[in-house]
Amino acid sequence: MDRFEEDLVEALKDVVRARNWQCIGDASKFKTPCTKLYSEDGQHIVLVRSDDGRFWAMDSSCPHEGGPLDQGDIEDLGNGRLALICPWHCFEFSLETGSSSTGLQNHVYNVRVTDGKIYINTQHTLTLYPIPAKKGASQDTSLPVEINSASSENTLCFWATKVLCTPDPQEKVVLTRQVQGWWDTGKITEIGECTPPAQPSRMDNLTVVEPGKIKRGKGGTQASRIALLHSLANIEQWAIDLSWDVIARFSTVTLGSGDSLPRQFFSDFVKVAGDEAKHYDLLEQRIEELGSSFGALPVHNGLWQSATETSQDVLARLAIVHMVHEARGLDVHPQTLSRFAAQGDTASVKVLEVIYADEITHVAAGLRWFSYICSSEGRDCLTTFHDLVKLHFKGYLKPPFNAEGRKSAGMTEEWYVPLVKPSN
Repeated sequence: MDRFEEDLVEALKDVVRARNWQCIGDASKFKTPCTKLYSEDGQHIVLVRSDDGRFWAMDSSCPHEGGPLDQGDIEDLGNGRLALICPWHCFEFSLETGSSSTGLQNHVYNVRVTDGKIYINTQHTLTLYPIPAKKGASQDTSLPVEINSASSENTLCFWATKVLCTPDPQEKVVLTRQVQGWWDTGKITEIGECTPPAQPSRMDNLTVVEPGKIKRGKGGTQASRIALLHSLANIEQWAIDLSWDVIARFSTVTLGSGDSLPRQFFSDFVKVAGDEAKHYDLLEQRIEELGSSFGALPVHNGLWQSATETSQDVLARLAIVHMVHEARGLDVHPQTLSRFAAQGDTASVKVLEVIYADEITHVAAGLRWFSYICSSEGRDCLTTFHDLVKLHFKGYLKPPFNAEGRKSAGMTEEWYVPLVKPSN
């Protein structure tokens, strides 16, 4: 009889494994609202526990810019509907469906509690402990710390580094515009070379917190609009620095063909830097019109992680920053715009429309130079892009996509659809 029971247990285990149900432990051990479950393939999951003891599960990375949902808050949307709130940009995701009022969609997993144990239906092998990253002995993705001051003041790279080391955002905007004018009029003629700082300078009075520690207000209020504009201004400040960093960091790149990057490459990213400075200025002015100021709310520096991750490879930088993150900005624009329009905030809508039109050209610039470098080195553009995104971006790309906006930038579906999570 004992042998029969053992065989039955083993047979039931096989059934469970075949159906992709994984037991992650006793339900009594999961008392916190959010628990991150790690997967070796990077598809981490957050297990959510409500106050009344119910459980849900969804992908732990926000489909917008990868914010840590496991550090988010649970909010009651009314009528018993619960949502998990992204701590970076305050987007909410229904625990039941993974949908968001922004139009974003997160992947959810079926959860069952049987005999006091929690089971999640997923193909990914899960663990409660972080999985060490596998790195080769020669791999080094850290950014250099020192600044080379030997570069002449009459070079673009000298001034790029100067902007990166300017902490005050308004001074950063003014200096960016000055350097853009000098470059466009020929007062600066040499590209030069220098080593940019490990991280751009920031004002001492900024409250910089971990991405998961930034809280949101309730939707539909002026305070929530200020919070969203403040978040966008923080993004634009980082975008200014990312533009100057790509100029300074990759000024001496030699392509597989033996050629240097064309002068037009640097001209394009000087323009991108100027656009980002304009965006920050518009957002700061609008925040002040609404009775607040930049720095009144906490900020995070999580967006610089992409710079660190891609510091050794110009193709990776173009792919992740301009063809993934900036393209994602195009995706969320219609929903963000509708939020402000619904509240009659036409002044903010005008600012967002200016930013959107410019961001299309930024995605186009990233794609254009990515394709140029691949062609000059004899690489297949699509295959190279897909490989780099899988290597440097956490998780899959997630719909909905702004196909019209992406197409305007030259990014047709074959670029991003193969990177969407396949259906089970």
